Amino acid sequence: MGCLTLNASYEPLTIVPARRALRLIIDRKAEALEVDESRPFRSENLLVPAPVVIRLVRYVHVPRRFRRHVTNTFLFARDHYSCQYCGRHRRELGHREFLTRDHLIPLCRGGDNTWANVITACTRCNHKKGNLTPEEARMKPLRPAAEPNHVELVWAVRRVTPVQAKYIELFYGRDAVAALGSTPAH
Repeated sequence: MGCLTLNASYEPLTIVPARRALRLIIDRKAEALEVDESRPFRSENLLVPAPVVIRLVRYVHVPRRFRRHVTNTFLFARDHYSCQYCGRHRRELGHREFLTRDHLIPLCRGGDNTWANVITACTRCNHKKGNLTPEEARMKPLRPAAEPNHVELVWAVRRVTPVQAKYIELFYGRDAVAALGSTPAH
């Protein structure tokens, strides 16, 4: 399990391995806000609980103006790992069925690889649709394709605990945590 790293402003930055978080604490570059007593790190003379949430002591500037390229990892997370035509989750797919990237306007017909033109489709639905548009194939996507916001891009593909989700909610709000599918502990 990783450790949620917050900026000095409490902005969630990333998940780091617990050992890296512990090193930041030892070097006095971060402070522990939440720990897991059940998973201690041991040395010859010391027993330290595993950090779950740390906060950097000094503010780190993070550039905000960047666009994430469409990757299957982020695409599938945006679409909640479900086919946008039939609604089946990846756990419900049959033998030799997978999630795939479907282009609403097929590449061979001038479509592109942008967030507004791609959705998640199971292999069965993607094959059925072929090189047609959804209208031509009479297959309506469950949700419109759109570029996910920064929080969804960064956190949707990471597993966060309820304690960590609480800090994400503090900074980004309840809607951001709901988009992750996590429920903060209250």
